[in-house]
Amino acid sequence: MTNMKLTRRDFIMTAVKGAAVAALPLSAFKILSPSEAKAAIKEANVRWGFLVDTHKCVGCGFCVKACKNENEVPYDVPVTRTWVERYVVLKDGKTLIDTPHGGREGFTEQKVQEKDVDPKNIAKAFFVPKLCNQCENPPCVQVCPVGATYQTGNGVVLVDRTWCIGCGYCIMACPYGARFFHPIHKVAEKCTFCYHRITKGMKTACVDACPFGARKIGNLKDPNDPVTKIVMTERIGILKDAFGTKPQVFYLGLDDNVR
Repeated sequence: MTNMKLTRRDFIMTAVKGAAVAALPLSAFKILSPSEAKAAIKEANVRWGFLVDTHKCVGCGFCVKACKNENEVPYDVPVTRTWVERYVVLKDGKTLIDTPHGGREGFTEQKVQEKDVDPKNIAKAFFVPKLCNQCENPPCVQVCPVGATYQTGNGVVLVDRTWCIGCGYCIMACPYGARFFHPIHKVAEKCTFCYHRITKGMKTACVDACPFGARKIGNLKDPNDPVTKIVMTERIGILKDAFGTKPQVFYLGLDDNVR
C-alpha cells in the first residue's frame, strides 16, 4: 500500500467536506438613529469604525489602487479588498450598478452594465465605496471550521493565513461580498482596515489615498473622534441591517437604491 502523508490542511478539509453554507440574499440599508448607533458600541477602549461619505466620492479609484499596493493584492486580478460601485438611477426608477475592475481605473465611460445610457434619462448617479464591514456579529467567524477567521478585541476581523484551509465557507457566509480567494496565497482574503497600520497610529491606505475625504476611520469609543461625532449626530446608514451583523462601516448619503 502506498504510504501517503496527510497534511493538517488535507485532514481538516476531508473532515468538513460536504458541509454547505447557503449564499445570503441582498437587503436594503438602514438609517441608524444616534441612540441606535451608540447602543451598538459595547464597552471597550477602542472600537474601530469606518465612515464613507458618498457625497464626496467621485469614483477616481485611487483608494482601490492604494489598497492593492498596500496589501499585496496583484493589480491586474479582478479581486480586491475594497471596491467602488457606480449607481445610475434612471427616471423610470430602474437602477443600474457596475464596478469595472473594482473601480480601480475610475469611471470614464457612460456605459453601465454594458448599456449606453442617455444622460437625459438619468435621474441621479453616485458612487459607493465598499469594503469589509468589520461586523460586531461577523458570520464569517461563526462558520470558519478551524478558527482561521477571528475577531480582535477592538472589533476588527482578521484571517490567519497559516490556519486557513481554503474551504470558502466564510466567503459564502459574508452578506457583503467582501471576501475572496487570494490568487497567490490561495486562502480567504478581505479588508482588515489595514490593521497593521491603524495599530501603529496610521490611517488606512485607502483613507490616505482619497483626495476628497470620502473615507475616514476612527475610534467609536472616543466621543471626540471626528468619525464618532458624525456617527452620533448625523443621518448615517448601514448596509443590510436585516442580517443582524451590526456592521461598523457607516455611510452618509445613501438611499433606497443602494443594496
